[in-house]
Amino acid sequence: MTVLQQEGRIRKLTVPPKPKRTKQKTVGLVITAVIVAAHVFAWNTTGISVTAFAEGWQGMVDFIGEAFPPDFSWEVLKPSLEGARTTLWIGLLGTTLSVPASLVLALLATKGMAPGWVYQSSRSVLSFLRAVPEIVFALIFVTAVGLGPFPGVLALVCHNVGVMGKLWAESIEDVDPGPATALRSAGASRVQVASHALLPMVTPQLTGLLMYRFDVNVRSSLVLGLVGAGGIGFLINQSIRTFKFDEMLTHIVVVLVLIIAVDRLSALVRARLS
Repeated sequence: MTVLQQEGRIRKLTVPPKPKRTKQKTVGLVITAVIVAAHVFAWNTTGISVTAFAEGWQGMVDFIGEAFPPDFSWEVLKPSLEGARTTLWIGLLGTTLSVPASLVLALLATKGMAPGWVYQSSRSVLSFLRAVPEIVFALIFVTAVGLGPFPGVLALVCHNVGVMGKLWAESIEDVDPGPATALRSAGASRVQVASHALLPMVTPQLTGLLMYRFDVNVRSSLVLGLVGAGGIGFLINQSIRTFKFDEMLTHIVVVLVLIIAVDRLSALVRARLS
C-alpha cells in the first residue's frame, strides 16, 4: 500500500502487483538451449571444419585461376548458347505443361470444393509431388526415356504440379467467399462456382505465381542438366569432367545472363499484375 496526498485529503491506493516473468524467462531459456544444442549437433554431424577450409583455400585459388579468363571463342560460345536455349525451353515446358493438373488439383484441394476424402487425397498427392525433388524425378525418367531434355521436362512437370497446386489452392482459399456462397445458394454446381466466382477473382494471383514458378524452373532445369537431362547444365558437367574450366566459366556466364533476363521478365509481369 502507498499514501497519496491530494487536495488536502489522504487516500490509500493499492499498488498493482508486478507481473511475473519467471515462467516466460524459463521458456525462453529452454528454447534457446534447444536451438543451441541443435546447432552443435548439426555442426558435428556435417563435419564442418574451419581448418579444412583454410587448408583447401589454395586449391580453390588454383581452380579459379585455371578458369580465368573464360573461353569466348565461337566454338565454345555457340554450344553454350544452344544449351542455354534448351535450358530455357525445359523450364518453359516444365511450367506450362503442369498448369492443367495443377489447376485441377488446386481446386480439389480447396476447402468446400470437393468431398472430404477427395480434398484429403488431393492434398496428399500435392504433398508427395512437392516432397520429391526434381533431380530425383529426373533420375527416374532418365532411366525410363534416356538422356536428353525430355526427362528434364517430365521431372519439372511432376514437381511443379505439387508446388504450384499447393500455392494455387492457398490463393483460392483466401478469396472473398461471398460470391461463391451466393452461387451455391442459387443452386450452382461446384464447377460453376469455380469458373464464375473463384477463378475470375484469383486469376492475377495465379498468373503471378505461375511466372514465379517459371523463374524457379529455369534455374532448376540447369541443375537437371547435371544428371543428363540436357541443357547447359550438361555442358557445365562435361567441362568439369574434362578439366576445361575456362569453358565451364563461359557456360556459367551465359547462365548468369539467362537467369537475369528471365528474372527481370518474371518480375515485370508480376508487377503489371499486382
